[in-house]
Amino acid sequence: MNAIGAAGLQLYRYGEAISIVFFTETWRPDSFYDRIAANKKLGLHTLCLLDIKVKEPSLEALCRGKKIYEPPRFMTINTAVEQLLEIEANRGEGACTPESKAVGVARIGADSQQIVAGTLAELVEVDFGAPLHSLILAGEMHHIELEAWERHRL
Repeated sequence: MNAIGAAGLQLYRYGEAISIVFFTETWRPDSFYDRIAANKKLGLHTLCLLDIKVKEPSLEALCRGKKIYEPPRFMTINTAVEQLLEIEANRGEGACTPESKAVGVARIGADSQQIVAGTLAELVEVDFGAPLHSLILAGEMHHIELEAWERHRL
């Protein structure tokens, strides 16, 4: 959590963090949306931790009892935003619209770290490069936070 402070948003203004998992053809969970909405209602930021699939067996391997693993996959900010916007389109509650302010962070603490602020519609177009990625959905921002957000703006 402290590393995420590099985005310039005050740590005491974060609500509960959420995890966003990869959608599949038959599984499109959206239960975390309720936490985003609750944080937003309180004016708090939401740290979104993005799915990591490492040493995951395939469904076929599980069914056959074999230890065959799929290649590692790391969710990108782009995928997370696409999924959030799909959920918003289905629910229509306004917790994460295309105009919602957010910050995408990649490889925090590394020499190649990347921090980009923008709307969800803007961030979905950004190439954040190699993993690991996280996404921050901004709540109400103090003027100091707004200055930091503008510094990282596209």
